[in-house]
Amino acid sequence: MLVGVPKEIKDNEYRVAMTPAGVKQLIDNGHEVLVQQSAGDGSRFTDGQYVAVGAKIVPTAADAWGAEMVVKVKEPVAAEYGFLRSDLLLFTYLHLAAEEALTKCMVESGVTGVAYETVEARDGSLPLLTPMSEVAGRMAIQVGAHYLETPHFGRGMLLGGVAGVPGANVVVIGGGIVGTSAAYIALGMDANVTIMDTNLDRLRFLEHVLHGRLTTIASNSYNIAEAVQNADLVVGAVLIKGARAPKLVTREMISSMRDGSVVVDVAVDQGGCIETIKVTTHSNPTYIVDGVVHYGVANMPGAVPRTSTLALSNATLPYVVRLANKGVDAAMAADPGFAKGMNTYQGNLTYGAVAEAFDMPFMPYVV
Repeated sequence: MLVGVPKEIKDNEYRVAMTPAGVKQLIDNGHEVLVQQSAGDGSRFTDGQYVAVGAKIVPTAADAWGAEMVVKVKEPVAAEYGFLRSDLLLFTYLHLAAEEALTKCMVESGVTGVAYETVEARDGSLPLLTPMSEVAGRMAIQVGAHYLETPHFGRGMLLGGVAGVPGANVVVIGGGIVGTSAAYIALGMDANVTIMDTNLDRLRFLEHVLHGRLTTIASNSYNIAEAVQNADLVVGAVLIKGARAPKLVTREMISSMRDGSVVVDVAVDQGGCIETIKVTTHSNPTYIVDGVVHYGVANMPGAVPRTSTLALSNATLPYVVRLANKGVDAAMAADPGFAKGMNTYQGNLTYGAVAEAFDMPFMPYVV
């Protein structure tokens, strides 16, 4: 199979979909790989490294997108919509439930779209979302601590405090991979951490594995409102597989927070769980609503591309190789969890939660 790796063009997105090691594995399996010139530069992988393992460096995005299968990191942006076509297999993060224009374009183009974030393992976990969730969760605390500083319009608080001065109150909404990663870092910085989830068994587990100034609270609208009002930093870490995130933190709750408090909504790429959030970029990451600093960057891991690229490629490479070796239908037939990654196929929307988000026709993918 001819596999293309285009350069990512989303704002300040420095990740690349495949490392030289991954390219070598594909080539060892008998496939050809086209890597767009300088695609790996942001992650410190040179064109020479790709050439050394047998890749062909191509000068333009159109060249890379001309392959049978394109492997990316982020969903196509408007400038890339023209590359979508009916004989293309696209394997990347798609997050279609927050991208109506992209969803319609993919359906109209007939492209076969397989989304990292909806591929499932046998236990129902999301193996291709997990590594970036770990990165984003850990980054959420770094980012939050940064924007709590006065030069960034924050409350002027050190997250962990010092002797005789209390640390910040951090509220994490959602106890999955993002929330656990965020809580782990916040506790390591000696903050006072409250983690909220609807799953009481998950909260019991977190009490056993996380140590420090940790409080676990059952998530409901009353408890969220109370916790948010007293928070210095709120991290939105809610995930519903493939669907839009529910708006759990309302405008009224934001208004109750102290001036200079910070919210970081990691769920923003699925629409966000904070009512006042909107997508921002690394170039212009924050804005203020009712005195509260909002951070809504949808590709947070792109700021640490070396770590992120290696972590993502470790997870995605076995699936890429299977697609290349077997073809899409045979690869999906062999793994029902992999088949759940299918979001668009032959001009049909095949993921129910996305169809529901936009009231669009839905046809399940059957292998």
